[in-house]
Amino acid sequence: MELPIKLSRDSRVPIYHQIEGQIKALIVSGKLPAGSPLPSIRALSKDLEISVITTRRAYQDLEYGGFIKTTQGKGTFVAEVEVKKMEKLAVSSVSEAIEKGVETALRHNYSVDEIRSVFEEVLARLKDNDRGGSE
Repeated sequence: MELPIKLSRDSRVPIYHQIEGQIKALIVSGKLPAGSPLPSIRALSKDLEISVITTRRAYQDLEYGGFIKTTQGKGTFVAEVEVKKMEKLAVSSVSEAIEKGVETALRHNYSVDEIRSVFEEVLARLKDNDRGGSE
């Protein structure tokens, strides 16, 4: 199984955090339901062209956080995650993403009204794309 993970080597966020965050997002969104098998550490390392150590760190953090479970001889699977925990993670993930966007806008000296306008344009465009470009 190949995971839709995109790494940014230019980001200040460590690679293992990027992997961890994207796998959590896949779990929270339901794209990786409980019981879903995950690629082995070696397979994911090869797919992402990164070290086994980096991938192992991401998997260890995910396991410690209760998002995945590894069974010796069987593999690594998505764990059963409490609904409240998933909801909390979804809210914090969205909040974090919006915060980064607002910080970028402020660095470019955008006013609050300009930020709001850009946000509303992006939201309208994405909602329109979700509907297949028609209202």
